[in-house]
Formats: sequence, structure tokens, C-alpha cells
Amino acid sequence: MTEENSTTKINDFVFISFTNKPVLNITLFLVFLVFYMATLVGNIGMIALIRASPQLHTPMYFFLSNLSFIDSLFSSVVACKSLANLLEDKKSISFIGCAIQMYFVIGLGSAECFLLAAMAYDRYVAICKPLLYPLLMSPRVCILLMASSYLLGFLHSLLHTVFTFTLSFCQSEINHVYCDITALLLLSCTDTHLNELLIFYVAGLVEATTVLSVFLSYMYILANIVRISSASGRLKAFSTCTSHLIAVTIFHGAILILHFRPKSSSGSPIQDVSDKILAIVYTIIIPLLNPLIYSLRNKEVKDAFRCSWTRAWTQ
Repeated sequence: MTEENSTTKINDFVFISFTNKPVLNITLFLVFLVFYMATLVGNIGMIALIRASPQLHTPMYFFLSNLSFIDSLFSSVVACKSLANLLEDKKSISFIGCAIQMYFVIGLGSAECFLLAAMAYDRYVAICKPLLYPLLMSPRVCILLMASSYLLGFLHSLLHTVFTFTLSFCQSEINHVYCDITALLLLSCTDTHLNELLIFYVAGLVEATTVLSVFLSYMYILANIVRISSASGRLKAFSTCTSHLIAVTIFHGAILILHFRPKSSSGSPIQDVSDKILAIVYTIIIPLLNPLIYSLRNKEVKDAFRCSWTRAWTQ
């Protein structure tokens, strides 16, 4: 089969499922559906709570509402197709659909990296430059930071998507739960050296830059906190950062585990299953954790929830 014929014959891709047993597929469908619905309820609920509570109309919660919006979309892009495939005999996705899915997965994931870095900057200004906070974190600056996060994230995604889907593909079976770039490169019958360089340098730059931004912000925050004389003052200052710090650690930790952990060259069935489970955790479970982290550890969010609940029952 020539390269040209291979390319023209592949109009869709087929996902290799966790299992071919219908009972297990239905079980997985129900488990993933519960987590996905919880993710939607948690993140959409967080957005609604922030919009309905005047005390939460601050830069920190403006960014948090956008984080919840990204998490809702990010989870939906993967979960909707994955759930449908668990109930179908042929677990396929069209060529265009695969490109769109990969574009949004990379774009939303990259946008979240930049947004978490912007949230770290917000905490730095709030603690280290409190008198300048209204000026440095004005509504105009917040919108600019938010828009830049989306723009940079989707430009980064566009680069990878264009260079991936201009390749010729000789195989159609994706050994993954969604159109992951590394899984797609394995199906190509043309040279993928440039794509691998783009992943290493460009995606690596995005990850390194955003992690370094968060790290430097918290170094300045820590240096400022240790200069506070009272223990209660230090605790109060740091408590405003703990939720964000936990969210950053979980999100970037998942990226490092999913994409940079050592992998066996043999591609064993156990490793294939573990890769798919990690992908589900990254795309469905972790987006569920953010609203839980911010609601369980944040007094302002809990107070706003109680006020909204009281208003709902007294009207």
C-alpha cells in the first residue's frame, strides 16, 4: 500500500478500548458518567456561585470562574466521546473530529497552565504589594490576563494540530481514550521528527514558563510572609494561597506523570491500560478536584454558599 493510498483511505480513527467485554464497558460507562456529571455540577456550580455573590466579585474569583469554565469544557471534550464509545461496537471518530478534539484538549490544557500562572501573580500582588493591588489588578488587567491565557493556549494548540494533521497516516487504531498527539504520531507513516521537536521545545517551554512563573511568585510570597511578625498574620496570609497552590501542584503533577514518566518501549498491555486510566484521571477527575479544593478550603466560598442557600430558601 502506498503512502498516498494509506492517507486517502483513512477517513476516521478507531480507539482501542479498555476491554471488549460489554459488562465491563457498561460498568466503566457508569463510573465515568458519575465523575463527569460531578465535574460539571461542581464547576458550573462554582461559576454560578461566583456570579451570584457580590463578595466574590474580586480578581481571584474572576480567575477561578474562568478556571471552572475551562475545566468544564476540557472534561466535556474528552468525556462525551469516550462515554459514547463505551456503548458502541465501533469506537471511532472522524478525521476532522479527531483534529478538533486534539485542538481543544491541547488548547484548553495550555490555557489552564497560563491561567494558573496568572492566579499566582494575583496572589503575589495581593500579599507583596497590597497598596497597589487595585491598580495592578484592575478589571482591565484581569481581562487582559484572562484573554492572553486563552490566546496563547489556543495558538500553542493550533501549531501542534496543524503540524500533526498534515502528516500521512498509515494506521487508524489509536491506543488511547482520546486523540492524544503522541498516540497519533505513532500512526504516521511519514517523518515525525519535527513534531517531536515541537512537543519537546514548544510544549516544554509552555510548561516550564508557567511553572517557573508560579514558583517565582510563591518565592516572593514566602519571603514576604516570613517577615510578618505575628504567627496569626503569617497563617492568614498564606491561607489565601493554599487552595491555588494545591490546584497547581495537582494539575502540573498530572501533566508530568502523564507525559514525562518513563515508559517501556515494549508497550505492554498493563502500560496501555495505565496510560488510559491516567488520561481519564487527567481529563475528568482532576477538573472535579478544583471546585472541591476551593470550596472546602476557602472560607469566603463557604460563606457565599451559605448566604446563597439562605436567600434561596427564604425567598
